Amino acid sequence: MSSRIACHECDLLQIIPALPEKASARCVRCGAVLYRRKPNSINRTLAWTFTGLIFFVLANCLPFLAMKSGGFVQETKLVTGIIQLFKQGLPGVSALVMLTCVIFPLLDMAGTLYVLLPLKLNRAPRGAPRVFRLIQHIRLWGMVEIFMLGILVALVKLAKMAEIIPGLALYSFIALMFAIAAAANNLDSHLIWEKLGRKI
Repeated sequence: MSSRIACHECDLLQIIPALPEKASARCVRCGAVLYRRKPNSINRTLAWTFTGLIFFVLANCLPFLAMKSGGFVQETKLVTGIIQLFKQGLPGVSALVMLTCVIFPLLDMAGTLYVLLPLKLNRAPRGAPRVFRLIQHIRLWGMVEIFMLGILVALVKLAKMAEIIPGLALYSFIALMFAIAAAANNLDSHLIWEKLGRKI
């Protein structure tokens, strides 16, 4: 099955036939790469998404950080930090952290599984195009890596006041960040749209 795509360099609309794995299509006018087929895309994306879900659960259930000062140790979880931001009069920041670090990554992974698992079984779930389009928009707002950068800056500042003990959730969150990035990198959007077009 062939599909149409516009060249990102010269805007020429052209037809791309079904490509074998690792093959690429080039623009007939300017020679720019239009599309490169990613090998074993669905299986790899599913594997990384399931891995991400495991790390997501660990990151939200285990202690995130512990502060030790004068023999007193205080542990905190990711959700606890969000609640504390809200209690300290920062509802906007609290909502932003909740959306970008909890809700959006979860919706991204759940939506990916919702679309890809049936496609792997040669079926298309109800509303798959709408869900897949939503996933692509959500990825623009799931800024897990920026949150991690903020944590590192905070750790440097807090280290002067107390001993900071990283929890297992922090390492799980770092692993989650890489799992989400790997899933997005292995996802072949063109192939998914092509398969959805066949099933609808």
